[in-house]
Amino acid sequence: MAARGVRPELLDPPAPMRYASGARPGTSAADRAAWSESLGMTALRSLLFNVAFFAWTAVYQLACLPVLLGPPRWTARVGEVWVRVGFAMLAGIVGLRSEVRGRENLPDGPCLVASKHQSAWDTLIFSQLLDAPAYVVKQELTWVPLFGWYLQRLGVVAVDRAGGSKALRRMVADARAAVAAGRSIVIFPEGTRTPPGMRRAYHPGVAALYRELGLPVVPVALNSGLFWGRRAFRKRPGTIVLEFLPPIPPGLPRREFMARLERALEGAADRLAGLAPASPGDEAGRESPGAARA
Repeated sequence: MAARGVRPELLDPPAPMRYASGARPGTSAADRAAWSESLGMTALRSLLFNVAFFAWTAVYQLACLPVLLGPPRWTARVGEVWVRVGFAMLAGIVGLRSEVRGRENLPDGPCLVASKHQSAWDTLIFSQLLDAPAYVVKQELTWVPLFGWYLQRLGVVAVDRAGGSKALRRMVADARAAVAAGRSIVIFPEGTRTPPGMRRAYHPGVAALYRELGLPVVPVALNSGLFWGRRAFRKRPGTIVLEFLPPIPPGLPRREFMARLERALEGAADRLAGLAPASPGDEAGRESPGAARA
């Protein structure tokens, strides 16, 4: 029986999820041995990356503590360098890179970016693609020693998930302040990391921001969960694809907006995960991979 909320295709997931090499192992002893060696190398590279990344994070955050006394833009630049080095480690050690499509769908001014959320990778990438975006995050993250101090100085939009309507009003007020400073807002409507093919109800926060901010919403689909799953030790080599989809204009009724957002995100995410066929014209609308790598 299929797990609740998981599409049947995920019981026999696409090649990138199953095999680090993208190829199914053969039945011969040699094939099985090669496959075991490949798995072992993936595990070893993942271990090396985890050690290097966490060591880099600890040393860098301690060294940059004086930056917290300066303006928020200094902290934003510190964060950008932290992520850039982390991604270089991910590419060099694990062999995991990224491709970005649809940059032409980003408006010139601030917007509300509503992204699928499959991996910790998703929380890092937007600092490389947008100018000092304000993330909507759970309040508990701002309490984490060191890391939380940087989040607070960055001016994230922290949400008390148990706070009800009062928390929503605070979220909207903080988001308005960020937009007034020329920053885009990044929100993950599912509220938590969700494996490819699984469906979760979208949280009301994205609808509240859409209604109150009056900004276009740019949906973002991705397939990061195929390579770096939720709380997964192992990171698989390959290319994560992130795609900015055509914006949803402001002013739509709530129900119509939510339906359009979910339809766009889920359809594109399934396509990127290999769970749905590509739509006509997809190839023509893609950026050159060489020019779009993050």
